[in-house]
Amino acid sequence: METKSAWEKYDAGALGELEDICAEYIQFITENKTEREFAAAAIAQAEKAGYTDLYQALDEGRRLSAGDKVYAQTHGKAVIFAHLGTEPLVNGFNILGAHIDSPRLDLKQNPLFERNGLVHLDTHYYGGIKHYQWVTLPLALHGVVAKKDGSVVQVNVGEDADDPVFCVSDLLIHLAKDQMKKTGSEVVAAEDLDVLVGSRPMLLSDEDKKKEDADKSELEKLAAKEPVKAFVLQLLAKKYGMEEEDFLSAEIEVVPAGPARELGFDRSMIIGYGQDDSACAYPSLKAQLDLDEAPVRTAMTVLVDKEEIGSVGATGMASQFFENVVAVLLELAGEGGDINLRRALAASSMLSSDVSAGLDPAYASVFEPKNAAYLGHGLVFNKYTGSRGKSGSNDASAEYVARIRRIMDDADVSFQTAELGKVDAGGGGTIAYLPAKYEMDVIDSGVAVLSMHAPWEITSKADIYEAYKGYAAFLRDAEPSARVSRK
Repeated sequence: METKSAWEKYDAGALGELEDICAEYIQFITENKTEREFAAAAIAQAEKAGYTDLYQALDEGRRLSAGDKVYAQTHGKAVIFAHLGTEPLVNGFNILGAHIDSPRLDLKQNPLFERNGLVHLDTHYYGGIKHYQWVTLPLALHGVVAKKDGSVVQVNVGEDADDPVFCVSDLLIHLAKDQMKKTGSEVVAAEDLDVLVGSRPMLLSDEDKKKEDADKSELEKLAAKEPVKAFVLQLLAKKYGMEEEDFLSAEIEVVPAGPARELGFDRSMIIGYGQDDSACAYPSLKAQLDLDEAPVRTAMTVLVDKEEIGSVGATGMASQFFENVVAVLLELAGEGGDINLRRALAASSMLSSDVSAGLDPAYASVFEPKNAAYLGHGLVFNKYTGSRGKSGSNDASAEYVARIRRIMDDADVSFQTAELGKVDAGGGGTIAYLPAKYEMDVIDSGVAVLSMHAPWEITSKADIYEAYKGYAAFLRDAEPSARVSRK
């Protein structure tokens, strides 16, 4: 079986809609590169679309009914949207689940140091990266600094045209004889991913130099030993009101600086940071918010954090956040109780919306062409992921795959099926196995990506568009789960 390029079927109207959606997508991923930014922007869009805070409704004792639109968030890093359907919630939901974290560099808690007249920020990489891909790139700092007085300062430096940028330096080729003999995993060590942030020393006036140590400020004392570090701290104090100890309670992420852009003479592709998994999370969000009338089955979109490191923590899919939100929804809809919670979860269906490896002709040897994803051929379904003998995989049932085929065909969605490379070539996982523990039907679906987990990733506009169409069709589908009887 061969799939066709989705581009072959578009008329002028479809092309116009495709370009509009992709333009919105490019702007969104340019402006929202971290999980905090994505969650905040998603909530802002949802509130404009009529969504209200679920826990505010709980505090007010407000009853929920068909057509109501609510959201819940946790720690500013994960968010769930629900549009209540006309059927009882106990009959289950149609759920889109994606993650909004991406591979990056995180600042260590004690990151700032001066060495040989240069000041760096020490980092610890997050998620699966190739270390060498992060050198000599313009980088930006995004995140928050939480202070002891309870205030939180937003940090975003490197994105505006007038902003400075930062980088990790590399060894010049003229002196790299020994470096070039190392393997790819060793050519740049993780501990050498230090971000260069300054080289100008803090200069003290003659009067300041004459002060007794007891009369000098801490910065003035530091300037005598580490003048460049002192000047950087002086700038941070002026702009953010922070001192060095505030790094202890900061979450600052280092990401590629600059906007996502169209790629290719034909402008058919998009290159941008964090498309794993923004390429699925954004179309999921848009499909959810574009639902005008109440669906038959309650429509839900779950955007979670920490997938790149195992879906752990309070904001990952493995937390109780998802289950807690479902319990509140049932309670406010007059269907509360543990048995109804278990029934609703088991009767639900999910598309675990995560990206798939696009077949790259430069590295075709690791792909099996009959079971590979191709850019521009539409939404990708992975019946199973995992590694080796499907280890760590959710393996969707044949009945559920048949239902998905019907939904996509009825909505004229171009789709393809794939595996993550050849058997034993590698592997990977998603959030799919976690909601599957409730007995619900789950299958991985998403967009094909080239250069996955690189600082800049590549997708096809056609696949972004088909993902949106496919996710919208899934949310509107009224067929009950094949797994659970509704009698």
